[in-house]
Formats: sequence, structure tokens, C-alpha cells
Amino acid sequence: MKKLLSLVLALAMALSLASFASAEDYSGYTIRIYSNSNSTERVNWLVNEAKNAGFTISLDDNSVISGDTAAIQAANENKDGDILFGLNETRWGQVVGGTYENLKLVDWTPSWADEVGEYQYPGKAYGLVIQNVLMLYRTDDLGTKGEKLSFKHWADIVDCGYTWYRQGKVGGTTNSNINSAMLYSFVDPESPAGGISVEGWKTLWNYCANGVFTGDSYGFDPLNRGDVQVSTFYSSSLFGNIDNAAAGSEHPLLGVLEPENWAIVEIEDGTYYIAEYMGILDREGRTEEETAAVKAFAEWFGSAETQAAWADEFDSYPCNTVAAAQIYDETPAIYTLKNCSLTKVEGTDMTYAEYVGAHSSQWTNIMTNLGFYWADQSAAPAEPDWDNIDWTVMTQKAE
Repeated sequence: MKKLLSLVLALAMALSLASFASAEDYSGYTIRIYSNSNSTERVNWLVNEAKNAGFTISLDDNSVISGDTAAIQAANENKDGDILFGLNETRWGQVVGGTYENLKLVDWTPSWADEVGEYQYPGKAYGLVIQNVLMLYRTDDLGTKGEKLSFKHWADIVDCGYTWYRQGKVGGTTNSNINSAMLYSFVDPESPAGGISVEGWKTLWNYCANGVFTGDSYGFDPLNRGDVQVSTFYSSSLFGNIDNAAAGSEHPLLGVLEPENWAIVEIEDGTYYIAEYMGILDREGRTEEETAAVKAFAEWFGSAETQAAWADEFDSYPCNTVAAAQIYDETPAIYTLKNCSLTKVEGTDMTYAEYVGAHSSQWTNIMTNLGFYWADQSAAPAEPDWDNIDWTVMTQKAE
């Protein structure tokens, strides 16, 4: 349960801002930030709070950069970044491992490093927000009419007997995480189809072909309206959306102050957790004084006070345990689910998150080349001839 701490947090934030602002004014250097956690609301909040703390930052919202792929590519191509935050273990493993030629991280250990526990790449990047993808369903007359939904695998949604919402494009962080959850039970390190069995791709095609796409960005709104009975959504902002559900539906999902008419599908495999991290980029030509400003910003942004305020504002769950204790009486159920991303993949020395990172470009190419996630149902492509696909070609980017 979330604590009612807005006033207390505001006072703590004010003290934190005053502490940083009084220590030194870093506003003379514009800190260039790349992130996929960049809704207009988040960008405006961070720009204003950073200014109050003595920092000047530049951060594009999602009308300019949308999704983790776009954020990481822009940072790598522009070579002008100071801070990288958001993304997930898949991308951060690649950044730390040197996949992107123009993205190198400064060695850095913040004062709050011990407060984020396992969510860190020591000396390189540190956790900000815990995020996972959820499968939700209505339990009322617009849903299962009280029937409880329990699956062994995420992919069992295609045989659930209810209508489900599916996304309408290949790219995007949340969409990618949903795909990772869907493909988990089909891992096959020997498969030429991107390390996923052909049966897995058939099932994902079924998910697309028989799912409902309503044009919404994510799956909350169609579930809230009653357009579908089962849907997927990301954990951050879930409860905030439920609090405002009545504004978008005549039959809204109900929150904790009323009997809930929705639930989380129990899935034996668990869900695909990720954490969003922050690291300092080694920007060529930056002076020691400018680097000091960047480090001070990172110290401030990841601190318990700032992360508690961020979590309170955007209904997220902080990696910082001190911040989490300020916000929540107890860990919400959506953050206690089993985490399949940290499970070791049999036949490899990788966790599933690392496995996803190793194959993500192949998966994107497969889905793009075969035409997954069409937005117009009337123009749906023909199902592939699965027995005669040249996976060597399909796993490569189309020319």
C-alpha cells in the first residue's frame, strides 16, 4: 500500500534541492540526457526539479525519441550524451559490454550505491526504477465473470478462451518486454530462428492474428473500456491509471477504495522484470568541471529523496530501498511476482535477460521481415509458410 506522504516528500525534496543548490551551482553546463523514460510529464518534472537543484539539463520527450531502441541509437550516433538512464538489463548489458562503439561509461560509484542492492553494474550503472510487464484481466461481467485465470506460460493467453489486446508495432520497450515474456517458454539455443523454436514464432503469430488492436498506445485503455477481457500493461503508472479510470470509460476498472473488478493473471513462469538504470557517459571534450556537474546531477537524481519524489509523482517502484520505504508500507503485489528474466537459460551460461540481449536484434528482424504486429486488421498479411522459411535470411535486417 502506498503511503500518503506527498507533503512529507515535498519537504524532503525541498531540503534535498536546497542542499544541492547551496553546495554549488552547476547550471552553467547543459547536461545532455538520453532516456526512454521520457513522457512529456516526466521530462517537464525532471527539467524543473533539476533547475531548482542548480542543474541545467537537455532531454527529449517521446515525441522526439520513443522507446529504448531509439534512445540508445540516438545516444550512440550523436555522441553528445552525458547521462543515459532508463532502458533495461538487456540494453545495459550491451552498453557495459561495449556493444555500442560510441557509448563508454565513466567509472562511478554514488554514495547511495548500497541502497539499490542487486540492481547495479558496480562502478558503471545503478538502478533507478523496477519495472515489469503484467497480464491483467477483468473479473466482472465484461471479463471472466469471476473465473480465475492461471497460466503456466505467458503464451497460454492464445488458448485462454477470452479476447485479448495485443500491441500494434514491433518496437518500443514495453512491447519488447511483452515479446520476451511471450517467447520465454520457447527458448531453444540450437534453433536457427533466433534461438527460439519455430513453435514459438507460430504462437506469437497466433497472438497477433487473433488478438485485438484498438489503436491505443498500451493495453490499459482497451481493458478499462471493456473492449477486451485480458490485456497487458507495464507496472509503473498502473495504479495511477486505475485512480483515473472513470475518466476514460463508462465501465471503468475500480481501485482499492472499491471492490476491484480486475486481477493479475497468475503465471507459473512469472513475468519479465527489468530495472531501469543510470550511467554517466564518457563524452569526448568534456572538461573536469563539466564532468563534476554531470556526476553531481547523477548523485542527486539517484538519491533516495529524489527517487522517492519521482516514485510518488509517477507511481513507480524505486530500486533504492530507502526511497521505497518512504513511499510504500509494504511491497505491492505486482512487484513480488516471480522474475523469469533472471532465470538461467538451460544449455547456456546466460540469464534470460542476457539471452534476450544476445538475440534481440534477430527477433526484431524476424518480426519485421515476416510482418508481425500489423495495425490494420483488414490488411493483415498471410501467415508465413513455417516449414519453408530461410531463417538465415529472416534473422538479418531487410535491405
